[in-house]
Amino acid sequence: METTVASNILLERKPKWLRVKLPTGKKYTELRSLVDKYKLNTICTSGSCPNMGECWGEGTATFMILGNVCTRSCGFCGVKTGRPETVDWDEPEKVARSIKLMQIKHAVLTSVDRDDLKDMGSIMWAETVKAVRRMNPETTLETLIPDFQGIEKHIDRIIDVAPEVVSHNIETVRRLTRDVRIQAKYDRSLGVLKYLKSQGQRRTKSGIMLGLGEEREEVIQTLHDLRANDVDVVTIGQYLQPSKKHLPVKSFINPDQFKEYEDIGLELGFRHVESSALVRSSYKAQKHIN
Repeated sequence: METTVASNILLERKPKWLRVKLPTGKKYTELRSLVDKYKLNTICTSGSCPNMGECWGEGTATFMILGNVCTRSCGFCGVKTGRPETVDWDEPEKVARSIKLMQIKHAVLTSVDRDDLKDMGSIMWAETVKAVRRMNPETTLETLIPDFQGIEKHIDRIIDVAPEVVSHNIETVRRLTRDVRIQAKYDRSLGVLKYLKSQGQRRTKSGIMLGLGEEREEVIQTLHDLRANDVDVVTIGQYLQPSKKHLPVKSFINPDQFKEYEDIGLELGFRHVESSALVRSSYKAQKHIN
């Protein structure tokens, strides 16, 4: 009873624009059946993404590599923190096979941070991209990478395998970075994005969460900072608290405010701006390759 009451209170707090319909449709049903049958590991399902039905219907899905335990303890993220398991070197083939089974047209790859590894996981990243290319030559790829502590030789491994899009999320404004991304640095993330573009990466991308206590002018400054470092695509969405242990939601952002940020982003020269409450990093990812 107490759980039900608490859930109802939380539901009432959320504005109507955050309520989503359950995913439906023939394509979604078929893919859900495949995921369940073969125990495929998609972030779409494990993260209960609100856009899962829409993305799957368009042939896009997100896969996480390098395990499900992160070496960092970001205040916003629901992924477990601790000592990661041993690297599974069969994982590239498993991911590639999943993409083939699901007939994915555009795949997004992401990972936990692996600061425990000498290469920060960058070799596994490169091998996974290669495996996906071998088994799914028509599938386009976005890699949503960690910062690799800003070490260029690790970032180079991503650049060398040439995914259509390389994404690294700034996540929040400069002032809040220490609280939101405890082991990350705002300027280091900007440096990673700048380095990618300087080394010939065709399309770069980043994402921001709102509702953590940021001010309007800080969001606008972050957009300026991303554009000044040649980022092509930006996603802006509402932060939602994964559990009581995580940072609380300070505010729910109005759709008109999201629209204003979209307009400002386009005026600054971003090629694409996805800005609304339910936007996540991989939302409409297939559009961002053009």
